[in-house]
Amino acid sequence: MLPIRTSLVLASLAVSASADVTWKTQRLTDEFHAEGAAAGDFNKDGKMDIVYGPYWWEGPTLEKRHSIYESQPFDPRGYSKNFFNYTPDLNKDGWADVLVLGFPGDVSYWFENPKGADGLWKRHDIFKVTDNESPHWTDITGDGKPEIVCSTAGAFGYASPSEDPTAEWPFTKVTGDIKLQRFTHGLGVGDVNGDKRPDVLEKNGWWEQPADTRTNPEWKFHEQPFSGPGGAQMFAQDLDGDGDQDVFTSLAAHGYGLAWFEQNDGKWTRHDLMGDSKDDPAKPRFSEIHAIDNADFNGDGIRDFVTGKRFWSHAPRPDGTGGEDGTHDPAVLYWYEVKPGKASGKAEFIPHLIHNDSGVGTQVTAVDVDGNGVPDVVVGNKKGCFVSFGTRN
Repeated sequence: MLPIRTSLVLASLAVSASADVTWKTQRLTDEFHAEGAAAGDFNKDGKMDIVYGPYWWEGPTLEKRHSIYESQPFDPRGYSKNFFNYTPDLNKDGWADVLVLGFPGDVSYWFENPKGADGLWKRHDIFKVTDNESPHWTDITGDGKPEIVCSTAGAFGYASPSEDPTAEWPFTKVTGDIKLQRFTHGLGVGDVNGDKRPDVLEKNGWWEQPADTRTNPEWKFHEQPFSGPGGAQMFAQDLDGDGDQDVFTSLAAHGYGLAWFEQNDGKWTRHDLMGDSKDDPAKPRFSEIHAIDNADFNGDGIRDFVTGKRFWSHAPRPDGTGGEDGTHDPAVLYWYEVKPGKASGKAEFIPHLIHNDSGVGTQVTAVDVDGNGVPDVVVGNKKGCFVSFGTRN
């Protein structure tokens, strides 16, 4: 077991400039509690706070820490039981709660905000088995209410909050049992065919949401290899500006590779931003791309992407051997500026370094924490918890 470090708030680690955005990174803790983090206003003071594992920090300074549940730091050579954090108001009492998607194949649960009272938050277990390493909390049904999109019992589908959100959430399958495993990589939700209905993206293709899910409970599969072993979160977006939806994804969560897939009349062409070989000359080049998010960083009206290297997705042995290709490389964090070419296949992706010693976890969150209109980047992983604040020049 590595020694437990107890520092709570560290000074800003770095300031970097990229394109029209300048970044200042603050490390909240160097303890390993989770592979994700999120932002929400937990004390209703109008300022965004940060949640990472068992703690939340008060904005805007993010110096005062509060406990949500009892926990000790995890050994960075192992794994946490907390992979994703979200901050919805699940019981509709006006206070942001914390939804946790835990270790793949384990239970999902949420902590009820005590509305300013002292003490730990009450936990509610609501879904027994959440499979896949990139589940989503998003509205896939179009009813304006998010669901947990994941797999369980070998099938893709979604778990919807019950009328009583503390009761077990029912799961709706969108596929049959296709033998999906708990550690399956790569998952996305987006309108691939432009019919205004969100579809499910996965490494082998995409599942088309029917017009009426009551009469067509199983969605139609369209085969298209978007990656080999599977990457991270997947996104459908018109990247080249030609009017149809393309796909952005990493190729291997535990290897190399970042690409976009151009759609043209239902046919797909892969364009590598970084090849899936460790010898690919593309720059920047980093491995373990296990988390991606999507936001407009430079204010041009086009959603960009943020990703980076997950630090020790599979940790090396104490003697330094093992781990993944590139395990010992810096845990970098980048945003990719999207510049559509207004013609098929002509998109340009410009990488900009945010920070060189934080990386991503299984989750990276782009959200405006400081209220200046620019998305910031929240990271939780084996290096701790970080917020990179963006400012447009």
